[in-house]
Amino acid sequence: MRGVLTAAQFAAGLVVAARLAKGRDRLPALRPPAAAPDRGTISVVVPARDEEGRIGPCLTAALADPLVREVIVVDDESADGTAGVAAGLGARVVAGRPLPDGWVGKQWALHQGLAEATGDVVVTLDADARPEPGLFAALAGALDDCDLVTVAPRFVCDGAAEQALHAAFLATLVYRYGPVGPRVPPPPYRVLANGQCMAFRRKAMRSASGFVRVRGNMTDDVALARTLAGDGWDVRFLDGRALLEVDMHSSVAEVWREWGRSLPLADVTDGPRLAGDLAVVWLTAALPAARLLAGRPTRLDLALLGVRFLLAGALWRGYTRPGPGLLLSPLLDPLAALRLTQGVLRPSRTWRGRTYPRAAR
Repeated sequence: MRGVLTAAQFAAGLVVAARLAKGRDRLPALRPPAAAPDRGTISVVVPARDEEGRIGPCLTAALADPLVREVIVVDDESADGTAGVAAGLGARVVAGRPLPDGWVGKQWALHQGLAEATGDVVVTLDADARPEPGLFAALAGALDDCDLVTVAPRFVCDGAAEQALHAAFLATLVYRYGPVGPRVPPPPYRVLANGQCMAFRRKAMRSASGFVRVRGNMTDDVALARTLAGDGWDVRFLDGRALLEVDMHSSVAEVWREWGRSLPLADVTDGPRLAGDLAVVWLTAALPAARLLAGRPTRLDLALLGVRFLLAGALWRGYTRPGPGLLLSPLLDPLAALRLTQGVLRPSRTWRGRTYPRAAR
Protein backbone atom coordinates (compact mmCIF):
# COMPACT_ATOMS: atom_id res chain seq x y z
CA MET A 1 0.00 0.00 0.00
CA ARG A 2 2.81 2.39 0.86
CA GLY A 3 4.40 1.70 -2.52
CA VAL A 4 1.17 2.56 -4.32
CA LEU A 5 0.87 5.82 -2.39
CA THR A 6 4.48 6.72 -3.18
CA ALA A 7 3.93 6.02 -6.86
CA ALA A 8 0.79 8.17 -6.87
CA GLN A 9 2.63 10.94 -5.05
CA PHE A 10 5.50 10.80 -7.54
CA ALA A 11 3.08 10.96 -10.49
CA ALA A 12 1.26 13.90 -8.94
CA GLY A 13 4.60 15.61 -8.41
CA LEU A 14 5.36 15.28 -12.13
CA VAL A 15 1.98 16.87 -12.92
CA VAL A 16 2.77 19.82 -10.65
CA ALA A 17 6.27 20.16 -12.11
CA ALA A 18 4.84 20.30 -15.63
CA ARG A 19 2.37 22.98 -14.60
CA LEU A 20 4.96 25.08 -12.80
CA ALA A 21 7.31 24.80 -15.79
CA LYS A 22 4.81 26.81 -17.83
CA GLY A 23 5.85 29.80 -15.75
CA ARG A 24 9.06 30.05 -17.78
CA ASP A 25 7.12 31.28 -20.80
CA ARG A 26 4.35 33.62 -19.76
CA LEU A 27 2.66 36.63 -21.25
CA PRO A 28 4.12 39.95 -20.09
CA ALA A 29 2.71 41.52 -16.95
CA LEU A 30 0.08 44.20 -17.42
CA ARG A 31 1.73 47.59 -17.93
CA PRO A 32 0.32 50.95 -19.02
CA PRO A 33 1.39 52.07 -22.50
CA ALA A 34 4.00 54.80 -22.76
CA ALA A 35 1.34 57.13 -24.14
CA ALA A 36 -2.38 56.59 -23.76
CA PRO A 37 -3.69 56.08 -27.29
CA ASP A 38 -7.31 56.60 -28.23
CA ARG A 39 -8.96 53.22 -27.77
CA GLY A 40 -12.41 54.59 -27.03
CA THR A 41 -14.11 55.57 -23.82
CA ILE A 42 -14.08 53.54 -20.62
CA SER A 43 -16.93 52.83 -18.25
CA VAL A 44 -16.19 51.39 -14.81
CA VAL A 45 -18.90 49.25 -13.22
CA VAL A 46 -18.76 48.36 -9.52
CA PRO A 47 -21.34 45.92 -8.12
CA ALA A 48 -21.81 46.69 -4.44
CA ARG A 49 -23.80 45.19 -1.60
CA ASP A 50 -23.11 46.54 1.90
CA GLU A 51 -19.71 47.95 0.96
CA GLU A 52 -19.88 51.28 2.79
CA GLY A 53 -16.67 50.60 4.72
CA ARG A 54 -14.37 49.76 1.84
CA ILE A 55 -15.68 51.09 -1.47
CA GLY A 56 -14.13 54.54 -1.07
CA PRO A 57 -10.56 53.88 -2.30
CA CYS A 58 -11.86 51.98 -5.33
CA LEU A 59 -14.13 54.79 -6.46
CA THR A 60 -11.66 57.57 -5.68
CA ALA A 61 -9.02 55.98 -7.89
CA ALA A 62 -11.43 55.24 -10.75
CA LEU A 63 -12.97 58.72 -10.70
CA ALA A 64 -9.52 60.33 -10.80
CA ASP A 65 -8.43 58.54 -13.97
CA PRO A 66 -8.67 60.81 -17.04
CA LEU A 67 -9.51 57.89 -19.35
CA VAL A 68 -12.62 56.91 -17.40
CA ARG A 69 -15.83 58.42 -18.78
CA GLU A 70 -18.11 57.23 -15.99
CA VAL A 71 -18.09 55.20 -12.80
CA ILE A 72 -21.33 53.30 -12.22
CA VAL A 73 -22.06 51.75 -8.84
CA VAL A 74 -24.90 49.23 -8.88
CA ASP A 75 -26.21 49.28 -5.33
CA ASP A 76 -27.49 45.73 -4.83
CA GLU A 77 -30.12 46.40 -2.16
CA SER A 78 -27.54 47.41 0.44
CA ALA A 79 -28.67 47.79 4.03
CA ASP A 80 -25.89 50.27 4.86
CA GLY A 81 -24.74 53.60 3.42
CA THR A 82 -23.06 52.25 0.29
CA ALA A 83 -25.17 54.33 -2.09
CA GLY A 84 -24.57 57.53 -0.13
CA VAL A 85 -20.81 57.06 -0.03
CA ALA A 86 -20.70 56.33 -3.77
CA ALA A 87 -22.86 59.31 -4.68
CA GLY A 88 -20.90 61.59 -2.38
CA LEU A 89 -17.66 60.69 -4.16
CA GLY A 90 -19.17 61.44 -7.56
CA ALA A 91 -20.10 58.01 -8.91
CA ARG A 92 -23.38 57.41 -10.71
CA VAL A 93 -25.45 55.18 -8.46
CA VAL A 94 -27.90 52.75 -10.01
CA ALA A 95 -30.42 51.29 -7.57
CA GLY A 96 -30.39 47.56 -8.19
CA ARG A 97 -33.70 45.99 -9.02
CA PRO A 98 -35.01 43.01 -7.00
CA LEU A 99 -33.15 39.80 -7.69
CA PRO A 100 -34.98 37.58 -10.22
CA ASP A 101 -35.28 33.83 -9.73
CA GLY A 102 -32.28 31.90 -10.98
CA TRP A 103 -29.81 34.78 -10.64
CA VAL A 104 -26.89 35.21 -8.23
CA GLY A 105 -26.60 38.77 -6.94
CA LYS A 106 -23.26 39.77 -8.42
CA GLN A 107 -24.14 38.69 -11.95
CA TRP A 108 -27.48 40.49 -11.68
CA ALA A 109 -25.72 43.68 -10.58
CA LEU A 110 -23.14 43.40 -13.37
CA HIS A 111 -25.88 42.75 -15.93
CA GLN A 112 -27.64 45.94 -14.83
CA GLY A 113 -24.38 47.89 -14.85
CA LEU A 114 -23.57 46.72 -18.37
CA ALA A 115 -27.00 47.89 -19.52
CA GLU A 116 -26.29 51.37 -18.09
CA ALA A 117 -22.71 51.68 -19.39
CA THR A 118 -21.97 53.85 -22.41
CA GLY A 119 -18.22 53.41 -22.85
CA ASP A 120 -16.64 51.37 -25.63
CA VAL A 121 -14.68 49.43 -22.98
CA VAL A 122 -16.19 48.27 -19.70
CA VAL A 123 -14.02 47.55 -16.67
CA THR A 124 -15.69 45.82 -13.74
CA LEU A 125 -14.17 46.14 -10.29
CA ASP A 126 -15.06 44.66 -6.94
CA ALA A 127 -15.54 47.23 -4.19
CA ASP A 128 -12.40 46.02 -2.38
CA ALA A 129 -10.17 46.69 -5.42
CA ARG A 130 -7.69 49.56 -5.28
CA PRO A 131 -6.59 50.58 -8.77
CA GLU A 132 -3.19 52.17 -9.31
CA PRO A 133 -2.63 54.93 -11.91
CA GLY A 134 -2.33 53.38 -15.35
CA LEU A 135 -4.56 50.37 -14.73
CA PHE A 136 -7.36 51.46 -17.06
CA ALA A 137 -5.01 52.40 -19.90
CA ALA A 138 -3.29 49.03 -19.53
CA LEU A 139 -6.58 47.13 -19.62
CA ALA A 140 -7.78 49.02 -22.70
CA GLY A 141 -4.46 48.31 -24.37
CA ALA A 142 -4.65 44.61 -23.53
CA LEU A 143 -7.96 44.40 -25.37
CA ASP A 144 -6.10 45.14 -28.61
CA ASP A 145 -4.94 41.51 -28.46
CA CYS A 146 -7.78 39.69 -26.71
CA ASP A 147 -11.50 39.80 -25.99
CA LEU A 148 -11.64 39.45 -22.21
CA VAL A 149 -8.87 40.21 -19.74
CA THR A 150 -8.80 39.63 -15.99
CA VAL A 151 -5.85 40.31 -13.73
CA ALA A 152 -4.07 38.88 -10.72
CA PRO A 153 -3.61 41.62 -8.09
CA ARG A 154 -1.43 42.23 -5.05
CA PHE A 155 -3.20 41.06 -1.92
CA VAL A 156 -3.49 42.92 1.37
CA CYS A 157 -3.51 40.63 4.42
CA ASP A 158 -3.75 41.87 8.00
CA GLY A 159 -1.35 39.81 10.08
CA ALA A 160 0.83 36.74 9.64
CA ALA A 161 -1.93 34.18 10.25
CA GLU A 162 -4.24 35.66 7.62
CA GLN A 163 -1.39 35.87 5.13
CA ALA A 164 -0.30 32.28 5.81
CA LEU A 165 -3.77 30.85 5.23
CA HIS A 166 -4.38 33.07 2.20
CA ALA A 167 -1.09 32.01 0.61
CA ALA A 168 -1.82 28.33 1.30
CA PHE A 169 -5.10 28.72 -0.59
CA LEU A 170 -3.39 30.65 -3.38
CA ALA A 171 -0.80 27.90 -3.79
CA THR A 172 -3.56 25.37 -4.45
CA LEU A 173 -4.61 27.40 -7.49
CA VAL A 174 -1.07 27.37 -8.85
CA TYR A 175 -0.74 23.63 -8.28
CA ARG A 176 -4.03 22.99 -10.06
CA TYR A 177 -3.77 25.48 -12.94
CA GLY A 178 -0.19 26.69 -13.19
CA PRO A 179 1.08 30.29 -13.02
CA VAL A 180 -0.84 33.32 -14.22
CA GLY A 181 -0.48 34.38 -17.85
CA PRO A 182 0.12 31.18 -19.81
CA ARG A 183 1.27 32.00 -23.32
CA VAL A 184 -0.49 28.94 -24.72
CA PRO A 185 -4.21 29.24 -23.87
CA PRO A 186 -5.58 26.29 -21.90
CA PRO A 187 -8.70 24.49 -23.13
CA PRO A 188 -11.90 26.30 -22.12
CA TYR A 189 -12.63 23.88 -19.26
CA ARG A 190 -9.28 24.81 -17.62
CA VAL A 191 -9.45 28.58 -18.09
CA LEU A 192 -8.97 30.59 -14.89
CA ALA A 193 -10.07 34.18 -14.24
CA ASN A 194 -10.36 36.76 -11.48
CA GLY A 195 -13.63 38.64 -11.29
CA GLN A 196 -12.20 41.32 -9.02
CA CYS A 197 -11.09 43.12 -12.19
CA MET A 198 -12.33 42.35 -15.70
CA ALA A 199 -12.26 44.29 -18.96
CA PHE A 200 -14.12 43.71 -22.21
CA ARG A 201 -15.78 45.56 -25.06
CA ARG A 202 -19.29 46.61 -24.19
CA LYS A 203 -20.97 45.67 -27.46
CA ALA A 204 -19.32 42.25 -27.59
CA MET A 205 -20.41 41.34 -24.06
CA ARG A 206 -23.95 42.49 -24.72
CA SER A 207 -24.08 40.40 -27.89
CA ALA A 208 -22.74 37.37 -26.03
CA SER A 209 -25.27 37.79 -23.17
CA GLY A 210 -22.38 36.79 -20.92
CA PHE A 211 -23.84 37.54 -17.50
CA VAL A 212 -27.18 36.03 -18.45
CA ARG A 213 -25.56 32.74 -19.38
CA VAL A 214 -23.76 32.38 -16.03
CA ARG A 215 -26.53 33.90 -13.93
CA GLY A 216 -26.78 30.94 -11.54
CA ASN A 217 -23.07 30.25 -10.96
CA MET A 218 -21.50 31.02 -7.60
CA THR A 219 -18.04 31.00 -9.23
CA ASP A 220 -19.17 33.68 -11.62
CA ASP A 221 -15.80 34.87 -12.94
CA VAL A 222 -14.48 31.46 -14.00
CA ALA A 223 -17.90 30.46 -15.34
CA LEU A 224 -17.98 33.57 -17.53
CA ALA A 225 -14.42 33.12 -18.79
CA ARG A 226 -14.94 29.45 -19.61
CA THR A 227 -18.26 30.09 -21.33
CA LEU A 228 -16.81 32.81 -23.54
CA ALA A 229 -13.63 30.85 -24.24
CA GLY A 230 -15.88 28.05 -25.42
CA ASP A 231 -17.44 30.56 -27.83
CA GLY A 232 -14.01 31.29 -29.27
CA TRP A 233 -13.19 34.43 -27.28
CA ASP A 234 -9.50 35.04 -26.58
CA VAL A 235 -9.54 35.11 -22.76
CA ARG A 236 -6.42 36.15 -20.86
CA PHE A 237 -5.53 36.15 -17.18
CA LEU A 238 -2.58 38.51 -16.71
CA ASP A 239 -0.22 39.51 -13.93
CA GLY A 240 -1.52 42.89 -12.77
CA ARG A 241 0.28 43.13 -9.43
CA ALA A 242 1.92 46.44 -10.30
CA LEU A 243 -1.42 48.10 -11.02
CA LEU A 244 -4.03 46.62 -8.69
CA GLU A 245 -4.25 45.94 -4.98
CA VAL A 246 -7.11 44.04 -3.33
CA ASP A 247 -8.07 43.83 0.34
CA MET A 248 -10.35 40.82 0.18
CA HIS A 249 -10.87 39.78 3.79
CA SER A 250 -10.76 41.23 7.27
CA SER A 251 -9.83 38.14 9.30
CA VAL A 252 -8.53 34.58 9.20
CA ALA A 253 -12.07 33.32 9.71
CA GLU A 254 -13.28 35.26 6.68
CA VAL A 255 -10.46 33.88 4.50
CA TRP A 256 -11.40 30.35 5.60
CA ARG A 257 -15.12 30.86 5.08
CA GLU A 258 -15.32 33.02 1.96
CA TRP A 259 -12.26 32.20 -0.13
CA GLY A 260 -12.61 28.57 0.86
CA ARG A 261 -16.15 28.74 -0.51
CA SER A 262 -15.13 29.81 -4.02
CA LEU A 263 -11.68 28.29 -4.57
CA PRO A 264 -12.80 24.68 -5.14
CA LEU A 265 -14.54 25.86 -8.37
CA ALA A 266 -17.03 23.09 -7.70
CA ASP A 267 -19.85 24.53 -9.79
CA VAL A 268 -17.71 24.99 -12.94
CA THR A 269 -15.61 21.81 -12.88
CA ASP A 270 -16.81 18.28 -13.52
CA GLY A 271 -16.42 15.46 -10.99
CA PRO A 272 -13.40 13.63 -12.47
CA ARG A 273 -11.38 16.83 -12.84
CA LEU A 274 -12.31 17.94 -9.32
CA ALA A 275 -11.13 14.58 -8.01
CA GLY A 276 -7.88 14.89 -9.94
CA ASP A 277 -7.25 18.42 -8.67
CA LEU A 278 -7.89 17.38 -5.07
CA ALA A 279 -5.57 14.39 -5.44
CA VAL A 280 -2.76 16.62 -6.71
CA VAL A 281 -3.15 19.05 -3.80
CA TRP A 282 -3.34 16.30 -1.16
CA LEU A 283 -0.42 14.27 -2.50
CA THR A 284 2.03 17.06 -3.35
CA ALA A 285 1.24 19.75 -0.76
CA ALA A 286 -0.85 18.50 2.15
CA LEU A 287 0.75 15.07 2.66
CA PRO A 288 4.39 16.29 2.71
CA ALA A 289 3.52 19.07 5.17
CA ALA A 290 1.56 16.68 7.41
CA ARG A 291 4.41 14.20 7.48
CA LEU A 292 6.91 16.96 8.22
CA LEU A 293 4.81 18.17 11.15
CA ALA A 294 4.59 14.58 12.38
CA GLY A 295 8.37 14.23 12.11
CA ARG A 296 8.19 11.47 9.49
CA PRO A 297 8.83 12.97 6.04
CA THR A 298 10.15 10.79 3.23
CA ARG A 299 12.79 11.96 0.78
CA LEU A 300 10.05 12.53 -1.78
CA ASP A 301 8.15 14.60 0.78
CA LEU A 302 11.22 16.75 1.37
CA ALA A 303 11.69 17.28 -2.34
CA LEU A 304 8.06 18.33 -2.72
CA LEU A 305 8.35 20.61 0.30
CA GLY A 306 11.36 22.23 -1.33
CA VAL A 307 9.26 23.01 -4.40
CA ARG A 308 6.49 24.36 -2.20
CA PHE A 309 8.81 26.68 -0.29
CA LEU A 310 10.22 27.94 -3.59
CA LEU A 311 6.65 28.71 -4.65
CA ALA A 312 6.14 30.66 -1.42
CA GLY A 313 9.11 32.78 -2.42
CA ALA A 314 7.71 33.26 -5.92
CA LEU A 315 4.43 34.50 -4.42
CA TRP A 316 6.29 37.16 -2.41
CA ARG A 317 5.53 39.99 -4.86
CA GLY A 318 1.87 39.05 -4.83
CA TYR A 319 1.41 40.62 -1.38
CA THR A 320 1.52 44.26 -0.38
CA ARG A 321 3.30 43.51 2.90
CA PRO A 322 4.87 40.05 2.56
CA GLY A 323 6.15 38.61 5.80
CA PRO A 324 6.74 35.46 7.82
CA GLY A 325 3.19 34.27 7.27
CA LEU A 326 3.96 33.78 3.60
CA LEU A 327 7.04 31.69 4.34
CA LEU A 328 5.14 29.58 6.86
CA SER A 329 2.20 29.03 4.52
CA PRO A 330 3.34 25.54 3.36
CA LEU A 331 2.69 24.26 6.87
CA LEU A 332 -0.99 25.18 6.44
CA ASP A 333 -1.37 23.22 3.21
CA PRO A 334 -3.18 20.36 4.99
CA LEU A 335 -5.80 22.84 6.20
CA ALA A 336 -6.15 24.31 2.70
CA ALA A 337 -6.62 20.84 1.23
CA LEU A 338 -9.20 20.04 3.89
CA ARG A 339 -11.16 23.21 3.11
CA LEU A 340 -11.04 22.52 -0.62
CA THR A 341 -12.37 19.02 -0.04
CA GLN A 342 -15.12 20.36 2.17
CA GLY A 343 -16.04 22.87 -0.53
CA VAL A 344 -16.29 20.10 -3.12
CA LEU A 345 -18.33 17.72 -0.96
CA ARG A 346 -20.56 20.39 0.59
CA PRO A 347 -20.55 23.42 -1.72
CA SER A 348 -21.96 26.60 -0.22
CA ARG A 349 -24.49 28.73 -2.06
CA THR A 350 -24.74 31.45 0.56
CA TRP A 351 -23.23 34.88 -0.04
CA ARG A 352 -23.86 38.29 1.50
CA GLY A 353 -26.96 37.23 3.38
CA ARG A 354 -28.55 35.43 0.43
CA THR A 355 -28.89 31.68 -0.06
CA TYR A 356 -29.37 30.53 -3.62
CA PRO A 357 -31.02 27.30 -4.78
CA ARG A 358 -28.73 24.84 -6.51
CA ALA A 359 -28.32 25.68 -10.17
CA ALA A 360 -29.52 23.13 -12.69
CA ARG A 361 -26.71 21.58 -14.73
